[in-house]
Amino acid sequence: MAEIVGVYRHERSENFDEYFKAVGVPYIGRKMMAMSNPRLEIEQNGEKWTIRNVSAMRTNELTFTPGTEYEESMPSGDVVKNVTDVVDGRLVTNSISPNGSRMTRTYEFTPEGAILTMTHEASGQVAKRFYKRVVAT
Repeated sequence: MAEIVGVYRHERSENFDEYFKAVGVPYIGRKMMAMSNPRLEIEQNGEKWTIRNVSAMRTNELTFTPGTEYEESMPSGDVVKNVTDVVDGRLVTNSISPNGSRMTRTYEFTPEGAILTMTHEASGQVAKRFYKRVVAT
């Protein structure tokens, strides 16, 4: 099983615009996110995990204990309820938006990098972001 903790550099995305259109992100926001090349940082400190997405436009940091509900503030101002679990060497986040929409983010890890798969339940849209590992800790 590959190490989860580390720093990863974004390489490419698939179906990104269609996914975020289904989620309800406005056009300008989708275009700005599509142009970003975020750095993904994952840390573990005891039971607590932190996933940090760092880009020139925004840093999003989520700190959580697996299996425990926590909130995530979206750029739109909406607050999403999340639960993240560690499942077979993957980080799996299940989210519910204020309108009841369900999404899943699954981070899969290899010695070379990480793949983030985002699924929007209602529309069936799936997007992926591919990252190369730059630092293992």
